[in-house]
Amino acid sequence: MSEDIVEPKQVDIVYETDEPVTYEVIDRVAWIMLNRPGFNNSQNGQMTYALDDAFNRATQDDDVRCIVLGGNGKHFSAGHDIGTPGRDVHKEFDKRLMLAPHTNKPAAELLYTREQEQYLGMCKRWREIPKPTIAMVQGACVAGALMLAWTCDLIVASEDAFFQDPVNPLMGIPGVEYFAHAFELPPRVAKEFLLLGERMNAQRAYSFGMVNKVVPRDELREATAAWANKLAGQGRLGNWLTKQSINHVEELRGKTSAMTAAFHMHHFAHAQNDLVYGNSIAGVSGKDAAAANKKDAGEA
Repeated sequence: MSEDIVEPKQVDIVYETDEPVTYEVIDRVAWIMLNRPGFNNSQNGQMTYALDDAFNRATQDDDVRCIVLGGNGKHFSAGHDIGTPGRDVHKEFDKRLMLAPHTNKPAAELLYTREQEQYLGMCKRWREIPKPTIAMVQGACVAGALMLAWTCDLIVASEDAFFQDPVNPLMGIPGVEYFAHAFELPPRVAKEFLLLGERMNAQRAYSFGMVNKVVPRDELREATAAWANKLAGQGRLGNWLTKQSINHVEELRGKTSAMTAAFHMHHFAHAQNDLVYGNSIAGVSGKDAAAANKKDAGEA
């Protein structure tokens, strides 16, 4: 019996920029910057595919020896876009992985198909870039932003940076799709991070090895550039082989298998939210998330 074809949902999408990611090469270092500062660099599909284009451009350019990922404005990124005019869940883009379109799929299959590519698949793809990558993090690195930072080989953070995955307290979902929490943090700390959903400041993240270096905000770019320039001056193959060696150890510890299992739990939670609330993220809006974040930080 053939499945019924579901007509794609028509929604109004208003992009505030045609350049959600900027790209610049300086001294053999590609500087890739998230560029939705008016929305705290929240990630919609437009940005995700532009980011993939930028990473691919840097990978294909033999003159580029190191890649830096940062965010323009006050924050690195507030995570996935759950409420801006540019939220584009129901828009198709040219697929980068071997996956079918998502917008014509029914119910939970739509989100499951989309997130296999745009979230889990893209991050796994970026983790394997054969050049050293550095995340330059200031301000908020929340939920989906963790996925971007964690795919990078090194993380340099400003003293005012904080890290947070609040999706369990807000939505009843066990963490973001690229489930690296228990590899980035000790298991009991990862449980605290996810169960409570509270902010972790840069210094505490550094104490667990999740961050490599913490510097004052006004020194962030200089400190990141120093490491990037050093890596760019080293042998290309040696950097690649070293990166592969460490990634291989993570695979021996079951990183991808753990992510696959957690991804299915993640989507079971989405489906439960649809059944209970009629919405895959339990009706949480961007304003709700921001309000909860301010309350957690003790802000008025």
